[in-house]
Amino acid sequence: MTGIGGIGAAAAAAYRAAAGAPEAASEGGFGGLVQRALQQGVEIGRSAEAASTAAMLGQGGVTEAVLAISRAELALQTAVAVRDRVVSAYQEVMRMPI
Repeated sequence: MTGIGGIGAAAAAAYRAAAGAPEAASEGGFGGLVQRALQQGVEIGRSAEAASTAAMLGQGGVTEAVLAISRAELALQTAVAVRDRVVSAYQEVMRMPI
């Protein structure tokens, strides 16, 4: 499982890669960055589901389930915030006079 600190470290590495490193373009650029972030979010959600299922079956601890669900909630909130910013930017561009 990737912890909240792991998400921050991945975001920092992605920022450094996008900030001018030539290998960022060879790895898919911005589209690749978004795709990797979405895949990581899906993996976090799946691990949260697995942890909550294990906790309900008595095979895992409640603490681990709560932490995994909190990570998934944070990832979802981040994705929604990014989506809102993208929609806002698109609307702003559409309001610009030609």
